[in-house]
Amino acid sequence: MRIKVKKLTLMAVLTASALIIFIIEAQIPLPIPAPGVKLGLANAVTLFALFYGARQGKNGAGFEHGDGSSAFSGEHGNDSSKQGDASPDLLTKFDVFGILLCRIFLGAVFTGRLVAFAYSLAGGLIAFAAQVVMMRFVSQKQIWVCGAIGAVCHNIGQILAAMLITGTSAIAYYLPILIIAGIVTGVVTGLIAQFTLARVRVSRTDVNKK
Repeated sequence: MRIKVKKLTLMAVLTASALIIFIIEAQIPLPIPAPGVKLGLANAVTLFALFYGARQGKNGAGFEHGDGSSAFSGEHGNDSSKQGDASPDLLTKFDVFGILLCRIFLGAVFTGRLVAFAYSLAGGLIAFAAQVVMMRFVSQKQIWVCGAIGAVCHNIGQILAAMLITGTSAIAYYLPILIIAGIVTGVVTGLIAQFTLARVRVSRTDVNKK
């Protein structure tokens, strides 16, 4: 029961953080004429949650340091993931997916942009799938790559949803601009998640030493 409460609390904090970032960003217009271009900073929370919950071995995808220790195992990697036991605050991909869905739905409700819910959902689902695949091939120092791929896939998903809803293919002309913007913003969000994860790892190592 204690483990479940700790995990639910962590999920709630991450969901609230992503939602707050999304709402604030929605109030800041970007001086770019192409529709659909945004910073997407809330995706940094999704990336953080994905890699925070990553573990080694067949139990899930993860990443390792050069010495074979996991990202949050301390200096010698003697943590619960190495022993095959789940840490109380480990997040599964299903947990992170739930965080993403809650953020998309609540974001549409609180911003009053229910019409854009379909676009956000389509982009979010495709981006999440791409990031889950990419995290198997990137290291802790390459999370920004995962962020860029996810942002580009998010924009592609939005374009596909817009084409389906409006019934016109002319919207695809915006795709090159969205891809370029997605690469730039995705690198930024990826670096934010990467630096945050590194800071969390250092903090945990300091606690373990004490």
